[in-house]
Formats: sequence, C-alpha cells, structure tokens
Amino acid sequence: MDSGNVLLASGSMGGGGGGAQLKNPTLICVPIMADTVDEMLVKVGQAKSASADLVEIRLDYLRSFVDPRGDLAALVNGSSLPTLFTYRPRWEGGQYEGDESKRLDALKLAMDLGADYIDVELQVAGDFIGSLHGSRPSKCKVIVSSHNYECTPSVEDLGDLVARIQATGADIVKIATTALDITDVARMFQIMVHSQVPFIGLVMGERGLISRVLCAKFGGYLTFGILESGVVSAPGQPLVKDLLDLYNFRQISADTKVFGIIGRPVGHSKSPVLYNEAFKSAGFNGVYVHLLVDDLARFLQTYSSPDFAGFSCTIPHKEDAVKCCDEVDPVAKSIGAVNCIVRRESDGKLFGFNTDYVGAISAIEEGLQGNGSSSLSGSPLAGKLFVVIGAGGAGKALAYGAKEKGAKVVIANRTYGEFPAQR
Repeated sequence: MDSGNVLLASGSMGGGGGGAQLKNPTLICVPIMADTVDEMLVKVGQAKSASADLVEIRLDYLRSFVDPRGDLAALVNGSSLPTLFTYRPRWEGGQYEGDESKRLDALKLAMDLGADYIDVELQVAGDFIGSLHGSRPSKCKVIVSSHNYECTPSVEDLGDLVARIQATGADIVKIATTALDITDVARMFQIMVHSQVPFIGLVMGERGLISRVLCAKFGGYLTFGILESGVVSAPGQPLVKDLLDLYNFRQISADTKVFGIIGRPVGHSKSPVLYNEAFKSAGFNGVYVHLLVDDLARFLQTYSSPDFAGFSCTIPHKEDAVKCCDEVDPVAKSIGAVNCIVRRESDGKLFGFNTDYVGAISAIEEGLQGNGSSSLSGSPLAGKLFVVIGAGGAGKALAYGAKEKGAKVVIANRTYGEFPAQR
C-alpha cells in the first residue's frame, strides 16, 4: 500500500454554484435510513432544514416494502429535495437479502417515477443499464458504485476501476474505499482531481475523514453528511452541521489552503473550531481539519504539495516532528519537541516551531499574578518549585519554559531516563 510521494494539484471542476456564496459545486447528500416511508419523509424535511442539497433514500433499511410503486411514488413526490435511490444488497455492505431481480426492478421503477439519481453496484451495472434499452428517463442519472471495505487500492488499480465503471454506461462514477492509513486518501484525491467524468470518491473510516471534506477542493461530485452522530450509512461520515459550520464546506475552493491537527488520537481536538472560525473572520481561504496520523514522516512525504500549508502537532508526534522538519527553530530544538509545522511556499521546506511553552507558561504566570504572587525578577515563577507530570513533548516544553523563568523544575514520569537534560 505504498502511496508514494503525492503531489496534488487541485483544479476547478466548474459547474453550478458560482458566485460569492458558493465556491464549489460539490453537493452535500444526507443518507436517509428509517423503518417506514413516513419516517423517511420526516428525515428528508430535517435534511432540507439542515441545508443539504439532496437525500439518499436507502430502500434496504425499510422494514416493509410490499408496495414498491406506492412507496416509491410517495418518496419521490413527498421529498422536498432531489432524491438518490439506493437499494444496497448485503454483498455490497447493505441490508437487502431478497431476490435480486426484485431489487433491480425497484430501482428501474424509481427512475420511471421521477428519481433524480439511482445507485447501482458495478457487479450488476452492465446488465442493469443494458436492460433499460436506452429508454431511461433523461432526468435520472445513474451512479455506478464500487465499495471496498478492506483497503484502498493503488492509483493504477483505482484508475482501472474507474474505466470499468465508465464502460457500463454510468453517468457518475462512485468509488468508496477504506483507509488503513491517512495517506491512502491521497490516492483517491489523485484520481479525483484528474477525472474527466463526474466522480464521487470517498475513503471510509476516521483516517479517511479528509476525503469527505476536501472533495470540495479536489472536484468531487458529492459528499455525504449525517443528521445525528452515530447514525451513518458508512464509517466516517461527518455531520452536515460540521461540514457547513465547522469546515465552512461551501467556501472551500481549488485554491483553499489546507491546515490541520496531526495526532493519534485526534478527533477530540477543538483546534478546528478555533482555526476555522478565525479563518472565516479574517476572510482567509483556508480549512483546518483533523488528521489521524500513524506515521508522521510518511504523512508529510505524501502530502508534500503547497496546498497542505501547515500543521499543528500533538501526541504522540511532537518529538518525531523535530526529525521530520527541514529546519527547526532553536527553541524547539532545545525543547526537543515541535508542535507547529509551517511549509515555506517558495521551496516547500518544512519549518518546525514550539509554541507550547509560551502559551502554557504565560497562562500559568497570569494565574499566579492573579493570586497576588510576584517576583523581583519579573516572573512569578522565579524560585518556585515547578512539577511537570509526564515527559512527552508538552512536558518538555513546560519544563523548558519554567526553567527559563527561573523555576526549580522537577519531572515525574513513568519511565526513568526518558527526559533528556535541559540545555
């Protein structure tokens, strides 16, 4: 699964949604899963209120589907958003286990009744599209999909897969794979940015989250967003609210710079909230994302494009970051940890800094001064006993900062000898 050194050059797909309010044509689709048609229509209304662009009606989740014509007509006519109908079988990760001809007949009926899109699996797409005899409604677009729940294939294999899907007569190509490492997503981006046909490319799992956000940058046709946490049709789907309000999805464009918080774990970090709001307030064309990274060096080598402009670094990568940067600020080098990586535009070199010690020590000093503590040296920490619990990257930064302020530093750590002598 070698992703190689991936240089991504984003480009605009064109299409709908120009103007100041919308920077990309990528649609937000909400998967609708419920036991009954009535419950589905309620969720469609919620999707519209959440500002989704279309809904995916998952027929395989219906508890009863004995009147396909009546149920499909109710769903098509009752939906306040464009509809994508999916009737996913078990063998492709769905819920349906019945007769295959009945499943495909239901999709044909959805087309006849006014569906905007239907999704059919690659394994049966050639026969399905051939059976339409060229009589499919012009309004309805056929998405031909392939799902890989094991891994993300090589760029060459993904390219071959696109060609096979196109050969079926698909209007839109959809490929969903699984991220074993965040660098797997780069291969999907490569296919996406060079695609000459409408393309949906998503990488499932937490390590694939950026595929669901940055598809707006690299030209994806749509992404999926959910209405409530945990109710997903595929692993890793974000909330519609987060796509729109946290990541400012509508404002992402081909020129958007990508920043993020590198860590493991990382999903709990509030950094995207802080930075994306700051970007929005300043009118800066950037997006800040969670980056679940296992191998820092591999990540930085893979995402080496100027599009990926800078990163915050948290546990467990702060110490490794010192070795991964082309240049390291003297203070960060003395601490032995980097929490901020910036890519220089002129040559792509990575510069490492440490801001942990400044932020943490300043906050502690302010707290002590608020309690009336003072020192003739100017810092309320001078001469104080300063106990650091833990000798990781953040602990090293705190110890360094406290020592610089004249404190007597004691480190408590589980492993003796892990903490090098401060210089």
